[in-house]
Amino acid sequence: MFPFRAPVLALIFLFSAGAHCLSQNTAKPAADVSSAATKATVLAEEGHCETALPALERSTRVADPELRRKVGLAGLRCSMTVGRNDSALRFLEMLARDFPHDPEVLYAEVHAFSDLSTRASQTLAGSASSSLQAHELLAESYEMEGKWDQAEKEYRAIVAQNPQMPGIHFRLGRLLLSKPNPPATVAEDAKREFTSELAIDPTNAGAEYVLGELARQDSQWAEAIKHFSRATELDASFGDAFLGLGSSLLSAKLFNEAIPPLEKAVKLEPGNPATHYSLATALTRAGRKQEADKEFAIHRQMTQKGEAGPQQPAAEQNPN
Repeated sequence: MFPFRAPVLALIFLFSAGAHCLSQNTAKPAADVSSAATKATVLAEEGHCETALPALERSTRVADPELRRKVGLAGLRCSMTVGRNDSALRFLEMLARDFPHDPEVLYAEVHAFSDLSTRASQTLAGSASSSLQAHELLAESYEMEGKWDQAEKEYRAIVAQNPQMPGIHFRLGRLLLSKPNPPATVAEDAKREFTSELAIDPTNAGAEYVLGELARQDSQWAEAIKHFSRATELDASFGDAFLGLGSSLLSAKLFNEAIPPLEKAVKLEPGNPATHYSLATALTRAGRKQEADKEFAIHRQMTQKGEAGPQQPAAEQNPN
């Protein structure tokens, strides 16, 4: 009645047997990979990094997450130990991709990136100590240490070598404003640097922003609006620039015009109470009380929780 039953059963049997053999064959390489990865991590822990590193590099795709994590950490340590920066970067990429929130991984990443940075800076200082990049790196280091005069000297040396190098006049202007006990001319000196930067690089949104801030502090609303507007055009994600623009328009009594940039500032920086306060003020002055009350309520809630700063941002202390 079923003439093909026996052949079909035979085929099913053969297929099952083949599948069993296949599973054994595929399982074996996986087990071998795990075994090799485990041996490599043990070698690394025993300090045999030169021997362990090639095997660790081949084991970064091992299936077991915990073993893969051990491989990544061991590989990173060994790469740094033997000076293989290229290998270290590959292990860092794998660890960041597969274990982005692991505390031990993050700790290892911090130290590895710090060591790689130190090595690169030492190489730069040793092989090209008179280069513009060496001067710039040294200036940045002095800035971080608060050694303002030494940093300024290095930046000035760069300008003397290459007056058209992008970014240096901006850093000089920022440094001048950061110095403690600056001279009375500091604002004008800084403005010159930012203006020089824009002559070299017209796309520097940071320079436009600081020029806007300096103008705003002098109640030069038209000048502030011009610079803040330009900064927002150059960088559509620059929340502080939108806040500065909206606040300056508000101070200039251009209430309706102030609302769009302040709405953008709120969207970009929802956790900044100053954006909500400024928007609420602009909405109030524009006669949009209901919307204003919502923003005032958000601002009040945030400041009551102590999330940030003063009840009223400096840009809005005297909007009239």
